Amino acid sequence: MTSKHIMDTIYQVTAGKAMQDTYDQWAEQYDADLQQRDYRTPQRVAQALARHLPDRHAPILDFACGTGLSGHALRDAGFTCIDGVDLSEKMLRQAMKKGIYRTLTPCSVEQPFAAVTTAHRAIVASGAIGAGAAPMACLALAIEHLSKDGLLCVSLNDHTLEDPAFEAVITEAQGQGVIEILEQEHGPHLPALNLGAKVYVLRKLI
Repeated sequence: MTSKHIMDTIYQVTAGKAMQDTYDQWAEQYDADLQQRDYRTPQRVAQALARHLPDRHAPILDFACGTGLSGHALRDAGFTCIDGVDLSEKMLRQAMKKGIYRTLTPCSVEQPFAAVTTAHRAIVASGAIGAGAAPMACLALAIEHLSKDGLLCVSLNDHTLEDPAFEAVITEAQGQGVIEILEQEHGPHLPALNLGAKVYVLRKLI
């Protein structure tokens, strides 16, 4: 499978072993492919988090960190303590080369947030949940694993937003008083493909 073929089909790949295999195959070419398409979401997510988390030394979990593009954007925003987890060990090997992360840990489909600790002030999911990425259940799990006053900064791309059930997870948690929405903004995701994404910053209330 070529990288071009992966870009053509990634939003149809189902979660689990097929997802892991796809990202393993893509690992070495991933950065070049996304940068060629003007990937904006990591920077947008990092900048959104920075507006609500002034402590740049606070521990952050970069969920489904991939090759570390999200971690790179977080570092550029001034954050210094970043832990990464991903289903693909080949993606993690690429992330390790960047020298950004405090720790890099493989995660499992069954326990995607096992690496979260009470010390983590924020979970970042940049291009990590939705079509072509982790399933909707991970959005609710991310909220569940936040400590009180913890932040979740998550992007949902246009393909994902076509399914209202994803945003319903957020509005339901808000309605139950579990989280508050600090920020939500739609903007560029992959401009070369005419794709946008909405970036949310959520704060855990209980």
